[in-house]
Amino acid sequence: MGTRKLRSLGLVSAGIVAGVLLSLGISAVAQRGSPLPLDELRQFSSVFSAIKNNYVEAVDDKKLISGAISGMLSDLDPHSAYLDADAFKEMQSSTQGEFGGLGIEVGTEDGMVKVISPIEDTPAARAGIRAGDLISKIDDTSTKGLSLTDAVKMMRGPVRTPITLTIIRQGQAQPLVIKIVRDTIRVRSVRSKMLDGNIGYVRIAQFQEKTGADLARHLKELAAKGAPRALILDLRNDPGGLLSGAIGVSAAFLKPDTLVVSTDGRAPDAKQKYLSNPSDYARGEPDYLRGLPAWVKTVPMVVLVNVGSASASEIVAGALQDHKRATIMGNRTFGKGSVQVILPISDTTAIKLTTSRYFTPNGRSIQAKGISPDIVVADTAEGDLFKLPREADLQRHLSNRQTPEEQAKAKEDETPLADTNKVFQFGTPEDFQLQQAVNFLDGKPIQKAVPAPKSAKAGAAAEGSSSKK
Repeated sequence: MGTRKLRSLGLVSAGIVAGVLLSLGISAVAQRGSPLPLDELRQFSSVFSAIKNNYVEAVDDKKLISGAISGMLSDLDPHSAYLDADAFKEMQSSTQGEFGGLGIEVGTEDGMVKVISPIEDTPAARAGIRAGDLISKIDDTSTKGLSLTDAVKMMRGPVRTPITLTIIRQGQAQPLVIKIVRDTIRVRSVRSKMLDGNIGYVRIAQFQEKTGADLARHLKELAAKGAPRALILDLRNDPGGLLSGAIGVSAAFLKPDTLVVSTDGRAPDAKQKYLSNPSDYARGEPDYLRGLPAWVKTVPMVVLVNVGSASASEIVAGALQDHKRATIMGNRTFGKGSVQVILPISDTTAIKLTTSRYFTPNGRSIQAKGISPDIVVADTAEGDLFKLPREADLQRHLSNRQTPEEQAKAKEDETPLADTNKVFQFGTPEDFQLQQAVNFLDGKPIQKAVPAPKSAKAGAAAEGSSSKK
């Protein structure tokens, strides 16, 4: 399996917006004491007029203005964006954990759509879509050169309508044609179960409005089965979500009045400290963490992370690591340490604007660096399944400022790539990282990845495959 580099990755799935801090009350005043750039605004007006009067076809005023707004934001950083009516509606529904579509997280590679991960228990997962698949066609339309936004819109559609995806999969000589029926995607933010040996397992797939409350319910359900002697919190492939959810999840395991995360930016309201208090995670609603079992604050704990753990996931991992509340295990995280606010500019549209950086309780910047695990464990016993890019690999990413750029830039991890296409689900007996977390909690040796000899067939397939995102 060759090294694969993603040229444009947003850990934003068909319906998942990562790391958005909803702050609808922030003033949209752009000029904080600065004079308006009148000369530049005149240039903009001249260009607008030239297009209106001379373009080969008539152009709608709204389309021109929308394009101008989109261009201003897209040139800032990978996470600032203009949200048209469809994107704004999608963002609102995704943070509530329900949206229509196939159920896949996507990015782009070589101008085609790439599957980052199928979402558990969705039409895409049930149809056999795998992480790493390249989508070369959506129905009869080639994805080559198609924007990610347009591709997502094509894959969305009315519930119970069919769609055909043509898939290029590493190791397969011919493209796969997979038919899927769209459905309402309800992302289960939190799942839990009791593992053998009285170890609790909690997986958070995305940080939504009710994630903190859902976590509290699952922890109480685990307590009803008998207080676990240890706990594993699984944040792998969790692209983030709402900041309030990250604070609530962290607060569940930390003492009250403990610093969870801080933010710093140019504007005064971008400089904030968030504590493990109801005022910061419940936002005026009843304290959903009230009545948690006492063992939740003290039980031995492992947090599983990987390159797909971003933003809110990194906030939780960083907080529990800095306060020595949990051992972080897995792979270095994505490194999305920036805060986006949603500023409505009409009833149906908004802008998503990066306003500050996240910092762990010890003052470490997450941006373009991520959270390094206390114990590095590969995806499988033979090595990592993918070499996915991180924030530092994205064009126009914000600098870390604490670390020289050449060090903050994501480097190739030393962990080898596994020579396997085997797919497993998190939380199953085939989950190698989970097994090592259990070994750690049991005081047993932790197994390191041992690369298997590459077969001639596998090597040929790797050489003929496209470079990975």
